[in-house]
Amino acid sequence: MPTPTGLPIRRERALVPVLVFLSAVVAVISSLGAPMIPTIAAVDHVSLSEAQWSLTITMLVGAVATPVLGRLGDGPHRRTVTLATAAAVVVGSVLAALPLGFGWLVTGRALQGLGLGLTPLAIATARDSLPAAASRSTVALLSVTTVAGVGLGYPITGLIAQAFGIHAGFWFGAVISSLALLLAALVLPSTAERERHPLDALGAVLLGLALVGLLLVLSEGETWGWGSARLWTVAVASVLLLVGWVWHELRTAHPLVDLRALRNPVVLTADVAGLVAGVGMYLLMSLVIRYVQTPTATGYGLGASVVVAGLVLVPFSAVSLLSGKVVPGLARRTSSALVLPLGCAVSLVSMLFFLFARDHLWQLLVVMGIAGLGVGCTFAVMPGLIVNAVPAHEVGSSVSFNQVLRYIGYSTGSALCGAVLQAHTEPGRQLPGDSGYRDAALIGCAVWVVIGLATIVLPRLGAATAARRGARVDDGLVPDGEPVVDEELIVEESIADGVAGESEVPARRAGAER
Repeated sequence: MPTPTGLPIRRERALVPVLVFLSAVVAVISSLGAPMIPTIAAVDHVSLSEAQWSLTITMLVGAVATPVLGRLGDGPHRRTVTLATAAAVVVGSVLAALPLGFGWLVTGRALQGLGLGLTPLAIATARDSLPAAASRSTVALLSVTTVAGVGLGYPITGLIAQAFGIHAGFWFGAVISSLALLLAALVLPSTAERERHPLDALGAVLLGLALVGLLLVLSEGETWGWGSARLWTVAVASVLLLVGWVWHELRTAHPLVDLRALRNPVVLTADVAGLVAGVGMYLLMSLVIRYVQTPTATGYGLGASVVVAGLVLVPFSAVSLLSGKVVPGLARRTSSALVLPLGCAVSLVSMLFFLFARDHLWQLLVVMGIAGLGVGCTFAVMPGLIVNAVPAHEVGSSVSFNQVLRYIGYSTGSALCGAVLQAHTEPGRQLPGDSGYRDAALIGCAVWVVIGLATIVLPRLGAATAARRGARVDDGLVPDGEPVVDEELIVEESIADGVAGESEVPARRAGAER
């Protein structure tokens, strides 16, 4: 029997857990290579810098594929695109698991990187296929799941690799990705009735090349040298390509990403928050993982194993998932517009805790628990803001672009950790001084202060712009028939309950128009 959404009752009930499981699987698989880089280097007889590609290639492919998959998913082929991408992840997992050599491992990890584009497709599916109330909570949960899954991937991989070897970790990825593909094939709804738009191939190529260059600079900066000519050549070329992409997107009829949406302070706030919060999140995670494994002979560190370092991230994953339940109550008990800056404030507390108290394992567990609460609250509301602020046919593309900005933030945070610690490593030594962790934590504090202020200032600037526009209407400078929207009101109500339902937006905007 079909429901009002057009899905049979059983399929609708199964849709949410399947979408969440699919997003969690993708997040776990994306981080599978991180704890195993030293082991991969030893088993496949490659250098550590070469072994690092088992992680770098996944992020590079994900950054390029995500906006393309998001745009394809906005049309009538979302189900097909989702299943084909999930199948590619399965194939990649099997290739990475087979003992075929390092080249095949990197190829498999590249195919797994395609899966990073599945979460925006899942968010768009939830938005279109579920009732408003279910859609609100599901979109928030999907966003947090991608963050929590990264934290779960580290300990799971460490435990499996330690007990059964590196290939067992990738076989685990093959099993769970196959299960996710099967479940998705059973419950994903058809989108054949949606309007088809042409793919902006030139925009995809320009953005892809620019992102590959930028992420190469961030991931290979330590290896190439931050002052090397090769690094700066790639950086300048990438920036020029990015400028060319922006110019192209603003002039094409069917852009890969509708950059005009950034004029909306809601979308701009979510995208800026996603980028900078990604930096702060990965900076702290990278610092904690390295600090835990630092030998005590250095005068600091805990000298723990890779497995223990991974387990330190468990509180981060657990609390970030629970934070999805906190956000609605937080929005009701405070001003809903304060949810984003409050999440940033909690993340700032976690960084301050690491700065002043990191001598014992329990302290680092507390640090990651606080960080999970802050990051979970912050990321829970971002997709909802975008879903509420853009037309239905732009949801997949806009959420995908936000996801790409997160990946850039993740890579920047990881590279920033490496650069700061390297700067505090004396010549002839392999490990930095404890002052490197102190300075990196101070930078992290600054990052969270900046993004916290941005989440307060940007919506107010949008409100000020709306007010000036209203004054122009009063002065006869804007036609009376053109609506003026109270942007700040939309921002505040979009944040309430994490995400606002699509059906509520027209009424809200109509009430805000004058």
